[in-house]
Amino acid sequence: MKKLVSLCFILVAINISAQKLNQAIFEPVDLVNPLMGTDSKISLSNGNTYPAIGRPWGMNLWTPQTGLNGNGWQYTYAADKIRGFKQTHQPSPWMNDYGVFSLMPVTGKKAFDQESRASWFSHKTEIAKPYYYSVYLADHDVTTEFTTTERAAFFKFTFPKTDSGFIVLDGYDKESYVEIIPGRNRIVGYTTRYRRGNLKNFKNYFVIEFDKPFTITDTWADSVLQTNTLKLLSDKNSGALVGFKFKNRREILHAKVASSFISLEQAEINLKELGNDSFGEVVEKSRKVWNETLGKIKVESDNVDQLRTFYSCLYRMVFFPNKLYEIDANGKAMHWSPYNGEILPGYMFAGTGFWDTFRALYPFLNLVYPSINKEMQEGLINDYKEGGFLPEWSSPGYADIMIGNNSASVVSDAYIKGLRGYDINKLYEALLHGANNEGPVSAVGRKGVAFYNELGYVPYDVNINENAARTLEYAYDDFTIYQLAKALKRPLEEIDLYRNRSLNYKNLFDPQHKLMRGKNKNGEFQSPFNPLKWGDAFTEGNSWHYSWSVFHDVQGLIDLMGGKKHFISMLDSVFIVPPIFDESYYKGVIHEIREMQIVNMGQYAHGNQPIQHMIYLYNYAGEPWKTQYWSREVIDKLYFATPDGYCGDEDNGQTSAWYVFSALGFYPVCPGTDQYVLGSPLFKKVTIQLENGKTITINAANNSKANRYVQSMNFNGKPYSKNWLNHFDLMKGGQLNFIMNSQPNKSKGTKTADAPYSLSTEGK
Repeated sequence: MKKLVSLCFILVAINISAQKLNQAIFEPVDLVNPLMGTDSKISLSNGNTYPAIGRPWGMNLWTPQTGLNGNGWQYTYAADKIRGFKQTHQPSPWMNDYGVFSLMPVTGKKAFDQESRASWFSHKTEIAKPYYYSVYLADHDVTTEFTTTERAAFFKFTFPKTDSGFIVLDGYDKESYVEIIPGRNRIVGYTTRYRRGNLKNFKNYFVIEFDKPFTITDTWADSVLQTNTLKLLSDKNSGALVGFKFKNRREILHAKVASSFISLEQAEINLKELGNDSFGEVVEKSRKVWNETLGKIKVESDNVDQLRTFYSCLYRMVFFPNKLYEIDANGKAMHWSPYNGEILPGYMFAGTGFWDTFRALYPFLNLVYPSINKEMQEGLINDYKEGGFLPEWSSPGYADIMIGNNSASVVSDAYIKGLRGYDINKLYEALLHGANNEGPVSAVGRKGVAFYNELGYVPYDVNINENAARTLEYAYDDFTIYQLAKALKRPLEEIDLYRNRSLNYKNLFDPQHKLMRGKNKNGEFQSPFNPLKWGDAFTEGNSWHYSWSVFHDVQGLIDLMGGKKHFISMLDSVFIVPPIFDESYYKGVIHEIREMQIVNMGQYAHGNQPIQHMIYLYNYAGEPWKTQYWSREVIDKLYFATPDGYCGDEDNGQTSAWYVFSALGFYPVCPGTDQYVLGSPLFKKVTIQLENGKTITINAANNSKANRYVQSMNFNGKPYSKNWLNHFDLMKGGQLNFIMNSQPNKSKGTKTADAPYSLSTEGK
């Protein structure tokens, strides 16, 4: 590091620009800010993230904890005290956490409960990297550092000279067990706390091994400390406290930690991930993994702020869902099942909501990281076998939240994009089962499926909430089943059934308002109709947001609206109608509404997922320059690598995936097809290293904030006029060359043949 600092001063001295300096020195992981999005609260989300320290898609993440135990906002940038360092599996604050415990160093007195042990800290002494975290705890004069593997962590505590140094283990409330083993400098036990579902045989077993002997061995429950005890089983907030003597200032205590959802014995196996490596060696190995993962995309730019935002977003995209599987003593993948409580062979993942991530996160995996999605598809097979349905939100099992049947999109897109080597027929069986049945909770399978299959929509007046949104999502999901059915050469009758159902979106189109609207069981539209009303017939949005949720048949929507001119006018109106709203359904202003209101982009609510693809729909109606304008406007205005750097919930990589795809210059409007819709590339040069050994190079040499419009482009040296790219053409590698301009080219991409795929034009 000293050499790098010296190099910095030399380069500055010879007048090399600061931007080129950063690009020359820093590797991708150096550009990541894990604090992006952490300046959030219930009433306003700037990301609702926390600094997640771990490995890409690792089973466990670790984070400093500023919030109270059980508070989903476990780390907020505005906080000034840390209560512990927590193993977390939390996908979002709204979902909360499971399998949690924390460690906290204290000095002076046996302060063990979360209030008394908390310490002031400053961001000035905080270092947060994807692979490493460090902070100075002022009240205890202790610096805490940690790094991780996929299932283990390595802590380094630097203590002052004291005979009263302690580590507090917090096992949280609900049943937890701790056992102190002085002869081995160990604490073992388990925690059973979780938030969602009804989990069977759920335990997160842990083993913690220190490199110094204990001078004190206490356990505690609530406010009661039990001195000189070695075991405790309690359903109260409980844990352990072990003491150490430090003869010198800045004396170091190491702790190795591992956990398992399978058994204590498996936690011991997981601890071996650390091997005999020193703390520094684990840091470097983790850093290398992150650089290899993020380095699949090499971005060249003279704007270091945009580089930081890009790689900070990419970091968010590659650790959810978490691996729920573990590697046993024989090297085999095993998992505890959140569906039946058994220990079973094979892959399992948890911690994602398909309502969010089907849109861009999973398509991105299929492009850049297909091997991990192959594991995820195998995990979905196990979900179905063990639970009877595919999950729509896993945390870690079925979570009863959000709507839709978007597992169909996740499964279909992977196969359509070329993933193979798993039992796709079993997954197709799961899709048919989910499409025709209500699940064990309302968010699994299809709530209202009997109405949907009979009437072609979920009625407004049958006590099924968010019915119009459900209808629109089911119709798209039916399209993805149709696509997969064709690929698998299923019977023609079956193929036609799902093709026809995918047109059900038409049943909710109100020609008077040119918007989607709830419809009663008798076939009449719900009345009165306020397109500005959030919720009710829609999910975390209003009709202006959900009317564009016809991913698979935009031309069909254009036809319903009266042609391209009227369609463009309606798209334009999204940004023209002021950001007013009707919040009466929620009986208060939810944070998603506030986030739309304050960015001053009309009814465009980028902070939530339903409308994020809408900007790209101009390409279908022959005005791609408006997509170019608005995509760059959102990139420039709403994303920054800062604590307030998002404009709403980040949501397991989806909002980040919008940015990353858009910065590359294209976006997967309709997962389940092999197309990406073009936008405006942000950087002068990007190189994508594909897993098949090929590379995609995206050049836009004269790109700038002003030059956001695509004047012309070529693909592998040949002029390219279409408004979309083919996935399999990209997988062959090659070069995309963009000539950018400050003025739109209104003759490019205007032909009917230039438009991306729509179901209505299939075969024409």
